[in-house]
Amino acid sequence: MASELKQKTIKGLAWNSIQNFANRGIEFFLMIFMARLLSPKEYGILGLTSVFMTFASIFINSGFTNALIRKKETTHADFSTVFIFNNTISFVCYVIVFLIAPYVADFYNLPILCPVLRVLGIQIIIQGLCTVQFTILKKNLQFKKLAKIYVSSNLISGFVGLYFAWKGYSVWALVIQALTSSVINTIVLWTTTKWHPTLLFSKESFQDLFGYGSKLLASNLINGIFGEIYPIVIGKFFSPAILGNYARARHWAKFPSSNLTGILQGVSFPVLAKIQDETDRLRDIYRRMIKTSCFIIFPLMTGLAAIAKPLTLVMIGPKWVFSATLLPLICFSLMWYPIHALNLNLLQVKGRSDLFLKLEIIKKLLSIVILCISIPLGIVAMCYFSILSSLISLFINTYYTGVLINVGFQKQMRDIFPTLLLSMIMFGIVLISIHFIENIYVQLVVGILVGAIIYLGGSYLLKFPELKEVFVMYKDIKNRKK
Repeated sequence: MASELKQKTIKGLAWNSIQNFANRGIEFFLMIFMARLLSPKEYGILGLTSVFMTFASIFINSGFTNALIRKKETTHADFSTVFIFNNTISFVCYVIVFLIAPYVADFYNLPILCPVLRVLGIQIIIQGLCTVQFTILKKNLQFKKLAKIYVSSNLISGFVGLYFAWKGYSVWALVIQALTSSVINTIVLWTTTKWHPTLLFSKESFQDLFGYGSKLLASNLINGIFGEIYPIVIGKFFSPAILGNYARARHWAKFPSSNLTGILQGVSFPVLAKIQDETDRLRDIYRRMIKTSCFIIFPLMTGLAAIAKPLTLVMIGPKWVFSATLLPLICFSLMWYPIHALNLNLLQVKGRSDLFLKLEIIKKLLSIVILCISIPLGIVAMCYFSILSSLISLFINTYYTGVLINVGFQKQMRDIFPTLLLSMIMFGIVLISIHFIENIYVQLVVGILVGAIIYLGGSYLLKFPELKEVFVMYKDIKNRKK
């Protein structure tokens, strides 16, 4: 039984990784063509709607997804109760979005935002129809099915969006793309899941599931508010074009950061949970995870920062050049996210969800103060201050790690310092090496090659143990595929 669960877990993680990277890869390559057909302003208009979609999604789930997955014995009543609740909330959310759309358009002084928000809001209702089906597949570790569904829908909707962008539909091409993806996901999830809802609402099931889910709802709302505060502020105080450039830069920076962070969270939590009472072993494995994850993410983020300008100009053209100014700053802000994730995972492993929520509140309040200080200084200053905010959050996150397993801020920084130093040296050398080259295509190629040689060569010469560990992990994954 244990062996079977282990195999399912390994396969689940593998397919989850495939889904993440495949989806991001599809988005990346389709975005290259879409960005050449559309302007930063059009992406900025869509970015202004993200806050409403995010909040609606949080309320629709209400923590029920994790509550159903966590519950060992689930019944038809549980699933039907959640289905009825989700769809009721999704309908209410859409009505609210429909009614406030004109006021949102007035707030940003963008009349087109009203119809865009009302049409895109249909996605909220569609999402409510398939949340339970998604949860069932995830609960049963059927990540292979989920990967196929989401990769296929991403690919089809991407080409649909590209077609309408080519036909001159402007921002509506992005709206059609989003709706197409949601419709395909819902249809396929309904046809591949044997469970179907009935008009059964159990008060007992609701109280049981909401008792756990409400705490997650609170945390998710805090994260959701702060996660969308930058687009809200930029959209209000700056132009849609600037928001579009910021969104594009952040999207690129999140490609390596959020993917690796998501996979890392999925892997680290069950691994650390199994040894939560073995403090010495937990400490050792935790430190190895920190060092290995930084060994991978730091060079990717600093390298991306170094080649930001030629990459942007080659991939999506000169009209997006301002995003190349923001991209390096966002990279230096997001490069710490894997460490944030591991520190927060440790709190959950130790059963300290109270500390988790406390830290989230403290960090978000400090980040809002920093944001308010930076707004009058301009968008570039806001990105600089976001680096400061990330570092302060890192210090706060590591405090309780030091209390719980004696691996606080100083020890973690000491562990990752060699990797950080080599990554920054690589960043400087790449910048210098491409500075004297005029051709942007040559800059891009030379920057990538020089960065890879400096980092991998330096790791080998300095005998970084993480290099060996990464190769061992790669061989293990390769052998499992055979």
